[in-house]
Amino acid sequence: MLMLALYSCSGEKKNTEANTAATDSMPTAQSDTSLSNPADTAGNNVTAFALKAAAGGTMEVELGYLAQQKAQSPRVKQFGAMMIKDHTKANKELMALATAKNIMVPSKLPQDIQQHMDEMKKLSGAEFDKHYMSMMTDDHKDDIDQFETAAKSSKDNDIKAFAAKTLPVLKMHLDSAQAIKKDVC
Repeated sequence: MLMLALYSCSGEKKNTEANTAATDSMPTAQSDTSLSNPADTAGNNVTAFALKAAAGGTMEVELGYLAQQKAQSPRVKQFGAMMIKDHTKANKELMALATAKNIMVPSKLPQDIQQHMDEMKKLSGAEFDKHYMSMMTDDHKDDIDQFETAAKSSKDNDIKAFAAKTLPVLKMHLDSAQAIKKDVC
């Protein structure tokens, strides 16, 4: 289940869980697409891992572009550029892997993610910087947990390898996000 929230500088959530129905109904070539058990998502369900990772990666690229337009801090803009570069690369690798596994990844983001991004489009300057960096910190913590589980427990060797290869980049993103968050909050 994907959860998005609006954040204050303290990391306090202002809005809680968004509608995840769109995520649960994403079409795939495989029959099991349930994202209801996050612990099972990365470890045992190749389709669920691929769908969640693809949606998250696409979101990070799109928000990176948004940071280029809306951020006030040059460091936030640089972070957004890094998200575009690194997640575009990872997304291409993941899409090739999904295609090889006959997993059809939707071209549109799940409704809950799109709604959150639409809300972020209304922010700008310091307000955008604070929200974006808080979100990126929390998002990358969740990503690291998901990718660590897949790297250790996936029954698919290709998914294991992709997750293990991507983990150091995600950890670097988290370190950068945390450092920038301290400066903008």
